[in-house]
Amino acid sequence: MKIIFLDAESLGNDVDFSEFEQIGEVVKYPRTSPEDVPSRIEDADVIVVNKVPVNESTISDARNLKLVCVSATGTNNLDKDYLAQRGIEWRNAAGYSTESVAQHTFAMLFYLMEDLRYYDDYVKNGEYAASSLFTHFGIPFHELGSTTWGILGLGAIGRRVADIAGLLGAKVIYYSASGAPAQEGYRQVDFDTLLSESDILSIHAPLNEYTENIMNTEAFRKMKPSAILLNLGRGPIVNEADLTDALNSGEIRAAGLDVLSVEPMTKENPLFQVRDKNRLLITPHVAWAAVEARQRLMKIVAGHIKEYFGRA
Repeated sequence: MKIIFLDAESLGNDVDFSEFEQIGEVVKYPRTSPEDVPSRIEDADVIVVNKVPVNESTISDARNLKLVCVSATGTNNLDKDYLAQRGIEWRNAAGYSTESVAQHTFAMLFYLMEDLRYYDDYVKNGEYAASSLFTHFGIPFHELGSTTWGILGLGAIGRRVADIAGLLGAKVIYYSASGAPAQEGYRQVDFDTLLSESDILSIHAPLNEYTENIMNTEAFRKMKPSAILLNLGRGPIVNEADLTDALNSGEIRAAGLDVLSVEPMTKENPLFQVRDKNRLLITPHVAWAAVEARQRLMKIVAGHIKEYFGRA
């Protein structure tokens, strides 16, 4: 059996491929452009992809291909109708990143909520060393227990964030963009209530017809000027030009983003025009990628291959 990883670099250089090597021959390509896919998978039984498109133009010449494994939860890169037509099965990975994304959510929140960039700069630029006072109240901050935490998208990650926020004393509310029934143990509200009551609003929703561009100028105008927005769902859920305007005008206090509309970020992204950099924290789609999460992901993908081919 031949297993080909087409964008192995997206898994990191510190993950273990030995479990795959016990199953069959493993070939790893750091990155693969759509144009290079056909020549690289001609004799593959299994391909493992993250963002590489899988469709007729890329895999039509793959005569042995039986299984496509996506090393991610999203499957927008798969032409599922074509795969079905060819009798090729596919698997995606779910649940591996819940703890990692939840942890990153709070890392971003506390960085913004307590203005840690400001306080770190205050110390490192010498102002603290020149002060006669042991402390400094440059920018006041509040306890999480005094806040209302709103969540857009109450899947596994959203529930984990909700549970941790609740343990830390926050009042938690959530909104389901798809109109799903209320989940027991969590307070569901309408969208306007989510916007108007949330001191912190974190996004953990998928990108679909209900969520695309839902965070726009109209939404930002309904939020508190002291509110912090966190997007750990999908980039296009937030209109980045409208967010830039909202931050520059003070309609909301701050935003933390781990996902963007185009990744990697383009030089034309309007977020570069945010004037007060302390209001904005951006990380490069890394919330999912704790070492343990990536190791968990590898085991899930290997398990899919073993299950398909009937190996224990």
